[in-house]
Amino acid sequence: MKQHLKTIVIFLLIVAVCGGLLVVTGVLPIRASDGHWAITRWFLNFSKERSVAFHSSGIEVPDLDREALVVKGAGHYEIGCLQCHGSPQREAPRVVAYMTPKPPDIAALVKEREPEELYYIVKHGILMTGMPAWPSLQRDDEVWPVVAFLLKYPELDHAAYRKLALGELDLEEVPDTVNGEDETPLDVPHHVVESCAMCHGLEGRGRGYGVFPVLAGQNEAYLVETLVAYRDDKRHSGTMEAVLGRLDVDDLERLAKYYANLPAAGALADSETDGPPRDEDHAEAIERGRQIALEGLPEQKVPSCADCHPIDGSTINDEYPVLTGQYADYLELQLELFAERVRGGTDAFNLMHPVVDHLEPEQMRDVALFYAAQSRDESP
Repeated sequence: MKQHLKTIVIFLLIVAVCGGLLVVTGVLPIRASDGHWAITRWFLNFSKERSVAFHSSGIEVPDLDREALVVKGAGHYEIGCLQCHGSPQREAPRVVAYMTPKPPDIAALVKEREPEELYYIVKHGILMTGMPAWPSLQRDDEVWPVVAFLLKYPELDHAAYRKLALGELDLEEVPDTVNGEDETPLDVPHHVVESCAMCHGLEGRGRGYGVFPVLAGQNEAYLVETLVAYRDDKRHSGTMEAVLGRLDVDDLERLAKYYANLPAAGALADSETDGPPRDEDHAEAIERGRQIALEGLPEQKVPSCADCHPIDGSTINDEYPVLTGQYADYLELQLELFAERVRGGTDAFNLMHPVVDHLEPEQMRDVALFYAAQSRDESP
C-alpha cells in the first residue's frame, strides 16, 4: 500500500514539474489562431454549462412579456452587443470569427437557455471569453430587459429587429438640423445620431414607452452633470456607461445643449403603450400625487416635492432635474432606485434618500403620475 502511494506521489510530482517547465519555458502556444484542443474545448464548455446551471438555479424571473422591456433591451443590444454577436440587420465583423472562443449565434443560444440562465450570463459575463460582466451590477432593472429582448430574438427578422432597436429612426435620412424651442435650427450632434436617438429620439421624447426619459427641454446644467456622472460611474447604468465612456466633456456639453434646447414635451409622458389606463382610479392617484408634490406629507416627514422641482418646469438649482412632463414609469423607477441606494447621480443625489425612505411604493407611483400629467405652463 505504501509503495503504491509513493508511486502516485512521484507521478504527481513529475506531472507538476513537467507542467511547470511548459509554463516557464513558454513552449505552450497562446495563439488565438490555433483555437483550443478538442479536450480543452470540451472541458471548458462542460464546466461553463454546469456553472451556469448551478448559479442560476433559484433566480426568480419577473414578467418579461411587456413590450416596453423588450424595446429597452433592444436599445442596449444595438449599442453594446451586436459588435460581437451581430443582428438580423447586420452581420458581426469578420474579426469576431477569429476570437477564441467565437461569440455564439444568439438565436441558437437563446433556444437552449432558460431566462434565469440568460440573466446570469448577461449580468456576470463569462471568464476566459470576450463576454464582459454588466458594467453596473446594481442595476438588475437594466439586465432583465436585455433578457426580455433575447427571448424574442430568434423570431426577429430584419424589419422586426429594426423596429425594436431603432423605432421610427431612419439613420440614412437624419436631418442636419431640427427646430429648437424658439424655432431656431439646432445642429444635430453626430453622437445623437450614433447612439442617443435610438432610445431618446431626435426630438428627445423617449419613444413613448416610459423606459427612456424625456430629455427635451431638460435643465441643461443638470444634463451636463448627469452625463458626466454616468461616464464616471457616479450614476450607475451599464447602458449609459457603454455609450458615454468614450466621450469627453465637450461632447457631453454638446449633447446637453442640444436636448435642453428642444421644445419641451409637455404632458406627453403618460405612455399609451405601457402606462396605466385613464380611469377614475388614475385620476384619484394623480390627485394624491398632487398633495405629495405641492404639500408634502408632514406626518411621514416627506417635504413638498415642488420646493425643489417646481411643476411649471422652472429650476431652482443646476443639479435638480425638471420632472414636469416626464414619464411616470421612469420617475417611479428612479424613486425605487433611490430607495434601494443603487442609483447614484450628481453631487446632490443623496438629498433624495431621506425623502424616499418615508414614501410608500403606492405614493411613489402617485407622485410620478402627477408630474407626468403636468404641462410646463401649469402653476400650483
